[in-house]
Amino acid sequence: MKKTHIKSDPRAELLLQGRLHDPLAYLGPHHEKDGYVVRVFNPHASEIGLETASGSEPLKRVHPDGLFEWHGNSEPPHHYQFRITENGSQRLAYDAYAFAPQISSFDLHLFNEGRLHQGYRILGSHAMQIDGIPGVRFSVWAPNAERVSVVGEFNRWDGRIYPMAVHGSSGVWELFIPGIEQGALYKYEIYNVAGKLLTKTDPYANAFELRPGTAARAGLKIEHTWQDAAWMEQRSHWDWLHAPLNAYEIHAGSWKRHPDGRHYTYRELAEHLIPYVKDMGYTHVELMPVSEHPLDESWGYQTTGYFAATSRFGSPDDLCYFVDSCHQAGVGVLLDWVPAHFPQDAFALARFDGTALYEHEDPRLGFHQDWGTHIFNYGRNEVKSFLLSSAHYWLSQFHFDGLRVDAVASMLYLDYSRKHNEWLPNKYGGRENLEAIDFLRELNIMAHDLFPGALTIAEESTSWPAVSRPTYLGGLGFSMKWNMGWMNDTLSFMQHDPVHRRYHLNQLTFSQLYAYTENFMLPFSHDEVVHGKGSLLDKMPGDAWQKFANLRLLLAYQMLSPGKKFNFMGNEFGQGLEWRSSWELEWWQLGLESHRGIQNMVRDLNHLYRSLPALYEQDFEQCGFSWMDCNDTNLSLLSFLRHGRNGETVVSALNFTPVPRHRYRIGLPLDRAYREIFNSDSYYYGGSNLGNAGEIRAEQIPWMGQPYSAEIELPPLACIILAPA
Repeated sequence: MKKTHIKSDPRAELLLQGRLHDPLAYLGPHHEKDGYVVRVFNPHASEIGLETASGSEPLKRVHPDGLFEWHGNSEPPHHYQFRITENGSQRLAYDAYAFAPQISSFDLHLFNEGRLHQGYRILGSHAMQIDGIPGVRFSVWAPNAERVSVVGEFNRWDGRIYPMAVHGSSGVWELFIPGIEQGALYKYEIYNVAGKLLTKTDPYANAFELRPGTAARAGLKIEHTWQDAAWMEQRSHWDWLHAPLNAYEIHAGSWKRHPDGRHYTYRELAEHLIPYVKDMGYTHVELMPVSEHPLDESWGYQTTGYFAATSRFGSPDDLCYFVDSCHQAGVGVLLDWVPAHFPQDAFALARFDGTALYEHEDPRLGFHQDWGTHIFNYGRNEVKSFLLSSAHYWLSQFHFDGLRVDAVASMLYLDYSRKHNEWLPNKYGGRENLEAIDFLRELNIMAHDLFPGALTIAEESTSWPAVSRPTYLGGLGFSMKWNMGWMNDTLSFMQHDPVHRRYHLNQLTFSQLYAYTENFMLPFSHDEVVHGKGSLLDKMPGDAWQKFANLRLLLAYQMLSPGKKFNFMGNEFGQGLEWRSSWELEWWQLGLESHRGIQNMVRDLNHLYRSLPALYEQDFEQCGFSWMDCNDTNLSLLSFLRHGRNGETVVSALNFTPVPRHRYRIGLPLDRAYREIFNSDSYYYGGSNLGNAGEIRAEQIPWMGQPYSAEIELPPLACIILAPA
């Protein structure tokens, strides 16, 4: 080895201070004017040798803190190895700084343009081989950093050892570390231009350690072999506009738990939830957010891992198994997704490189006062790439059948839940968040173009126009929108004592004035049964019998109303207490006849709904619904028709008082015999069993705008459905 005098080098000082911006220009192999040099920094090594064909050539320690150099007249071996002695033991390791950066300039261009839809393939940690040498490539966006390092259990969390290389002005840092085991815990240590040292978890990580730890797991891959090709093919041609859709919303941590309080895993949910959903007749399951989050009590809405299935319930492969099992059983799976805000946790996205990177600097734009969370900066291209890639990830890697997008209203309005002096207008002086609007349109275009048959559903509570209309018509491009007005009016009406309902019947009829302006989904979600609001059963007025009768009537009214259906777990058997995320549903109540009756009714109603095209084919078209009588305020009765596309018609009558209506004359559209195909007052459901046995013969007596009519028995606090025999 050629002897060389080591001169003072300012880059060495920056390296030792943890401030070296471009480590590839100093560490690793280099050809310099007097020959070849290899530099390595390892403060824990007592000796380091360079493996050559002739043996191990020692490196000289040129600084007591752990900087070593090798000098030679000939080029070192390609992808050489070091023999490192630490604490008396030796190991062989490739030099991370002998590998060139792998990320292409084209991908970086797309990322900086906000058009990289698969950013999770570029950023984050990825197990790979370079020239046959296995390792993990790490990459992260931190444009205001002076130095970024990979720290983990493989380098004693020492930020001096693996500083990353930056891709120019892109702000993306990268380093391939050979020999890292898949699943190893890691984070990023960031020294920013303001001189602040931060330790952050990887925004693009696809797996994390179990809470309360917050480290990411390196280079894990989804290994699941999918067996849902038939489902995915069928979905791509699915005419969802005219199909039944009845979603069952669950919180994976509290649907059921083990007797000792442990969560069900994704695989255990597949074993127990799918048969239940099939038996109950739901078409879809919607998971409340299962993206990684630090706090159980946030229910997943305080997301810190936008590309990671939470480790509470298992691995990413386990979640794939759950979705795959649902698909093979004929059940769709929707995911609750949260692009509206993110938490303040110091280890995650908040002020990621010491500056407002994913959020806005000005709290009037970037902070949700109600929720104590940051608002994404949708006008920043790299943030747009991040969120679009997150949506792409869940739809592509996990085969989810759609995204329910949380808190869309908070994204659309700059003054959302703010006083007049607490927000900033857009460039035109308005209150619309123009950047968020553009992002939502791009999201929906991407989802519908790349994932045929996948749905996007907006939780949007205002009168923003055309939420569920195509972007080429000026809409936001969502498949559907939650009908929050219908939900609020309906629950408000049902909470009135029946004696007073005659004064409020317009709360039920009003929604028909706007029911076809959007593709609506009718939600009774988790939001309606928490925070002191009580369960659906608890909201109902009257004595115990009336409470259950009112709940049966409410759920039947939802099923008969135009719009796709959505119910939170526990609604289907009338859970008594409001939802508690810390424990499972009150399944023991199914031992009580009244709760079992609710479940029996919901099961029958769900299956009946799927068998009657009149109840779903024209949900979004005026021609699918017609009133017969919406003005009988004295008796608090409603009656209407639902129509299918091929002339199928069912007659619905609802009695919102506890007074039975004997010999009630109802209009009928056809000169046919009818039969009662559903009665929420059935004894089997816990009712009084007042109803209409046998055939109901239409008489040539015009009534309610129909050419025929008949007298029927209309039970108390109940709904009946009549269909031609």
